[in-house]
Parts: sequence; structure tokens; C-alpha cells
Amino acid sequence: MREILIGVLASMFFAVTFILNRSMELSGGSWIWSSSLRFLFMVPFLLLIVLFRRNLKVVLKEMAKHPFQWIGWSFIGFVLFYAPITYAAAYGPGWLVAATWQLTIVAGTLLAPLFFENINTQNGVIKIRKKIPFTALGISLIILFGVVLIQYNKALDITATQLLVGVLPVVLAAFAYPLGNRKMMEVCGGRLDTFQRVFGMTLATVPFWIILSIYGFIKVGAPSTDQITQSLIVAICSGIIATTLFFIATDRVREHQGKLASVEATQSTQVLFVIVGEVLLLSSPLPTGIEIVGIIVITLGMLLHSFYSKSVSVKPKKLPVYPKQKFEG
Repeated sequence: MREILIGVLASMFFAVTFILNRSMELSGGSWIWSSSLRFLFMVPFLLLIVLFRRNLKVVLKEMAKHPFQWIGWSFIGFVLFYAPITYAAAYGPGWLVAATWQLTIVAGTLLAPLFFENINTQNGVIKIRKKIPFTALGISLIILFGVVLIQYNKALDITATQLLVGVLPVVLAAFAYPLGNRKMMEVCGGRLDTFQRVFGMTLATVPFWIILSIYGFIKVGAPSTDQITQSLIVAICSGIIATTLFFIATDRVREHQGKLASVEATQSTQVLFVIVGEVLLLSSPLPTGIEIVGIIVITLGMLLHSFYSKSVSVKPKKLPVYPKQKFEG
């Protein structure tokens, strides 16, 4: 239950991304700078945190042990997550990006078979492929249905081009983010805390953001002061606070696929925070009719996930029993 509350709090700060990205797009800012500046601004803040906690050496040693894994999974978890989202925001409406992003609550659950868990048996430790938690998947689909209801009226007016550029990049991001996050948890094996892991992943992707920035400078010129300011706010709220909170929550339940699915499902509440933010900051209309029904469905789904997470936490885990092997000699 505590991890779900942390996830919801993270979603509130994550919502800043969608609101300000839309704001920057409306003011003429380029998606290239929106994506690259966020992560470049994150580096000094995370470095100060890690230095203050006196564990920078540990991070660098861990990265040196598995450099290709750090670069590869960080690229998937951060670059293939955020660049497509900002690109989609530039060519599709903000509500479409925020709604499509909710596919990640289902994507994370479907990725379970790509991971293994260690099981202690009489013959030693063996690796078992993790299974899809179908109960958690069913609840996540209920939440996704609520998201569809919220966006239904707006979707009636969307063009095919907006649908293409506003959906496909975000679908890629929806799978990349939980995959990169989970794989990096696997690589770290509990040896790094959340701040260290976020700093390491951000540091590993800096070359990619620098290359993108050079491309942006050549293509669209330098970013405006307004875009720099808003990107800094996104970096602090979404990149530092939200990412850290979300990674803390997923770290705590990384060994249990059902609970992990529940925590990842909290990202659905971003839609609710985006609605509130756009009403207050961008003068968007208040939700009515079927949109209110969608909000109720999302809330119900989150409550079900909360009860499910609480129920599996009190059930003893049944481990498979493997008989001892007989050796003749």
C-alpha cells in the first residue's frame, strides 16, 4: 500500500512533463530541446545528491563492471522513453500523448516473462522464468478502459496523421521505460540505492543527449529562455523527484511481479493530474459526462490494485519442490 502511495505521488510530478511539454510546444519550442535539456539539467542535481551521500565511487565502479549493459538499458529506459514522448507532443495533441502513455501499465505486466527469479531448492539455486500476473493485468486493463473513456470525445475529432505521430512513438516509449527500469534493477542487484541508479542511468545517456542537442542547434537554433526555464522545471519535478520516487517504489517490490504491476499502474493517475493542470494552467475545459465516468473507473481500478497488492503481501509464497537427484557410483 505504501509503495502505491509513493507511485501516485510520483505520478503527480510526472504530470508536469505532459503539461509543460504541451506548453513549450504551444509557445514554439522544439521537441529536441525539450528532451535533451531535461536530462542534461538532471546531471548536476543528481551528482550533488550522490556526492553529498558520499557514494559516487560505488556508482562508477558498478558502471565499469558492466559498461555495455549500463549504456544499453539506460538508452532504452531513458532515451527511447523520453525522446519519443516529446516528439509525439510536437505533432499530436497533449491529451493523446498522456492517454497513450498509459499503455505502460499494461506493457510492464506483459514484460514479466523476460525476467527470471532465483529459487532455492534442495539441489541448489535455479532460475525460473517469471510469469505474467494475470490478476494484476486484468485490473490494469480496467484502468486503461477508464483512460479510453476520458479521451473518447476528443478522439472523435482526431486526424489519421495525428493518430500516427501521436500514438506510435508513445507506444515505443511505454514499453521502453519499464523494460529499461527493470533490467537496470536486475543489473544492479540491490547494490545501488535509487539515487545512485538514476544518476548512473542519466550519466550513461549523456552522450546521446549531447548528440541530439548538436542536431537541434543545427536544425532549429538555440532554445529560447522560456524553454530553458520550463525544461529546468521538468528536470527537477519529473526527472529528479518523480523518477526517484517511482524507482524507490519499484525497487521495494522488484521481486514480486503482482506488486510491481500495481506500482506501475499508479502512472495512470497522471491523466487525472494532467487534467487538473491543464484546467488551471492552460484554461482547458473541465471534464464532463463520460469523462467523469472514466475518472471513476480509474479510481476504482487503483483501489482494486491497492487491495490486490495488500492481499498478495500477506500470502506466503509457494516455492516449487524439486526432489533430490540420485547418483549411482
